[in-house]
Amino acid sequence: MPDSASSASVTSDTDAEPELRRAIGPKLLLFFVVGDILGTGIYALTGKVAGEVGGAAWMSFGLSFVVAMFTATSYVELVGKYPKAAGAALYTQRAFGIHFLTFMVAFAVMCSGLTSAGAAARTFGGDYLTEFVEVPTLLVVVAFLVVLALVNFRGVSESVRLNVVLTCVEVSGLLFIIVIGAIAVLRGVGDPGRSFEFSSDGNPFGLVVSGAALAFFALVGFEDSVNMAEETHNPQRVFPRALFLGISITGVIYMLVAFIATSLVPLDALSASDGPLLEVVRVGAEWLPLAVFSFVALFAVTNSALINMLMASRLVYGMSRERIVPRVLGVVHRTRRTPWAAIVFTSVLAVGLAAWGGVSQLGGTTALLLLCVFTLVNAAVLVLRRDQVEHRHYRAPTVFPVLGIVSCAYLATPWSGRDPQEYAIAGVLLAIGLVLWLATWAGRRWGSASARS
Repeated sequence: MPDSASSASVTSDTDAEPELRRAIGPKLLLFFVVGDILGTGIYALTGKVAGEVGGAAWMSFGLSFVVAMFTATSYVELVGKYPKAAGAALYTQRAFGIHFLTFMVAFAVMCSGLTSAGAAARTFGGDYLTEFVEVPTLLVVVAFLVVLALVNFRGVSESVRLNVVLTCVEVSGLLFIIVIGAIAVLRGVGDPGRSFEFSSDGNPFGLVVSGAALAFFALVGFEDSVNMAEETHNPQRVFPRALFLGISITGVIYMLVAFIATSLVPLDALSASDGPLLEVVRVGAEWLPLAVFSFVALFAVTNSALINMLMASRLVYGMSRERIVPRVLGVVHRTRRTPWAAIVFTSVLAVGLAAWGGVSQLGGTTALLLLCVFTLVNAAVLVLRRDQVEHRHYRAPTVFPVLGIVSCAYLATPWSGRDPQEYAIAGVLLAIGLVLWLATWAGRRWGSASARS
């Protein structure tokens, strides 16, 4: 018969939650970053940015790329120092030590992932799908998000490998747009000069900034990767190259696609379309059935939603480990070794958000929430320079986080030309977060009082 110490050890090992499986290497992480950034934004909002800026919409995507790169340097330094799943919430807590701020940051990041997935779900049920079949949008949204939840539950290895396939498809679709567009322009179709023109509604700088406030939605996603740190092999070495290379690849592709789109398609037709890249195919490749490209676009938005749902569930898992949210949300399935409680929780919220808002509203809210979070993350990396760790990691040049603070904060303000409706949606979401925080705080107080009595 074992002694009591041995019995306690066995019980402890049995009751302990299993760790997440490290299944992501350098190539899978690069595909994860590229696949998360590419997708809904460029496939759905290219025309809206062009309607805001004019033919020079590619400049707004370029500005968004620069702002994203500033913030990426902060994320790379922080994930190297603290390779945990909680991401921005962890960095905020370590830097400022304010539990309320930490909770709101975590909640904002989670909501940004869910609003982005909701935008992808609604895009999936829009014009691209109607090339095949007419189905009520809400029905498509629910079915779409349920399937993604099942893939997420199946396992991170399966999810990330599916991401590789979907990323290859969506990159191929965008490269196809670039190639057919270049050939069409060389044949004299369209007007390349239009891609250097600005709308008459404002000055060029203001228009580019205003367009970037919307285009930034297309560049977000790179921050999701830090929430996969506990499932990545050697994150201190792998993350810098994967993140910087992934953002660079997508930034260049976005600018080329936007340049081609405004060169080939009249701005009024481009801005009015819910499937703007279909308009490019219509002009540049008359021989190709639109359904073929629609099929590629559906893969692209599926990939965006899958990665965002992966991020949101891992973020909730990380928050539960830090005891920011109830620990029940951090329960890991013992067979699949995936955070099943967090997957269910985030999937239900995503369905509700997708049923609530449209693509542009959800996309704009995603960008607004993340710009606010990025401002804090860029500040956190400077504050945490005083916190030394024993292992080696990447260190960002100080000027980059400073520029990240200024640029992200400005793009989040009304001065950037942001739609006031986005502030209303974000305000409602953060108010819900405040209610949840108060409920958690009250529960802890009640539990402490009960323990003392």
